[in-house]
Formats: sequence, C-alpha cells, structure tokens
Amino acid sequence: MKARVAFALGALVCAALLGYGYFLQYVHGLEPCPLCMIQRAFFYAVMLFFVIAALHAPKRVGTAIYSTLIVLFALGGAATAGRQVWLQHLPADKVPQCGPDLYFMLENFPLSRTLAKVFYGSGECAAVDWKFLGVSIAGWALVWFSALALYALWIAVRRTRNSSASG
Repeated sequence: MKARVAFALGALVCAALLGYGYFLQYVHGLEPCPLCMIQRAFFYAVMLFFVIAALHAPKRVGTAIYSTLIVLFALGGAATAGRQVWLQHLPADKVPQCGPDLYFMLENFPLSRTLAKVFYGSGECAAVDWKFLGVSIAGWALVWFSALALYALWIAVRRTRNSSASG
C-alpha cells in the first residue's frame, strides 16, 4: 500500500468517527461535555495531518514527520479520553461538581483558566450516557486514538523499511 493511500485511510477513519459523534449528538440528542469537545478537536487535528500527508504523498522523511505529528495529537486525544474514563470510574462522592459549559468559560475566563477547568473535569464529564460492548464513548475514543497512533507509527516504519530496502 502506498503512503498516500495509507494516510487517506487514516483520514477516512477519523471522518467516520467524527461523523458518528455528530450522529449521536444530533440524532440521539447526546450533548458532548467539555472533555468530549476537546477530544473532538484532537480527532480533527489527527484527521487534518492525515489529509495533508495524503495530499502531499511524502517520501521517507516527510512520512516520519507527518506520522510524528499524528502520533503527538493522537496521544493528546488519548490523554484527554483517559482522563474522562478515569472520571467516569470515580465513586459518586469523588466526582467533581458540574461547572459552566465550555462556551461560557471561553467567553468569560482566560484561556489558561478555561483549559485548567476543562482538564480537571466536571460532573457532566463523568456521566456515561452511551455504551457499546460495555465501553463508554470516552473509552472508545481512547481505543481509537491509540489505534490511530499505532497506525501512524506503522506507516512510518513501513515506509522507512521500504525506502531502506529499495535504496
């Protein structure tokens, strides 16, 4: 498989995941919490680098750079999803209180305070409104971010090996 196709497949997976998130939001009425919104932004960032890499069709060094950027953003998304999964498994008396929504905080607080409050989490981030195979949306996001990071690493390693073997 060529690098361009491999990167395009990664972008397609991200688009499908984001599409399903919007389906859950607008068809099933599941409103995303602040941590979900941050995870959504990380999925967009990962998809963006997959798309740019697919359009660019990089050689060995470019593939390594794009893959590294994808892995970094996927790890950021995994960390955010992991934080939410942790909040979801807290005992009820340890769950932080619900705070203002993300849009209110962005409009009224400095960005540093908003980010600190978002990553601290709130009661709404600990709620589990949907499960598939016993895993919450945040749990699935963690799985997919991890899979996308490993996939990007696989693309880079495969490209490096193929370039070494042919050169």
